[in-house]
Amino acid sequence: MTASTPTTTLTPKIVSAMKRYRVMAWVVGVGLLVLVLVAMPLKYFAADPLLVAIVGPIHGFLYMGYLALTADLGVKSRWPVVRLLLVALAGTIPFVSFIAERKVTAPLRDAAPVTPG
Repeated sequence: MTASTPTTTLTPKIVSAMKRYRVMAWVVGVGLLVLVLVAMPLKYFAADPLLVAIVGPIHGFLYMGYLALTADLGVKSRWPVVRLLLVALAGTIPFVSFIAERKVTAPLRDAAPVTPG
């Protein structure tokens, strides 16, 4: 592990919190990309605000869930407050939630290699 990645013992509660966080990080990330790359251009270049009116509130609602799951994982993993805030902010910048998800869930992927069979 690198110096910037805290070492955490993966208890079953942390593993399940990581899995929930991982799903929500992807959902929020995709929703934000749809909002920024599809809905916003339609609103400003095609004068069609309908998609922003639909996707915007959905993304906001999902982001609240992302914050709750990030807080849950951060508390269970005993993250420093700065790390918790940075991971929480990752859902507001396009593509960054995917990067944060990979970094946060790396211990989960490294801990249990999948064996075929």
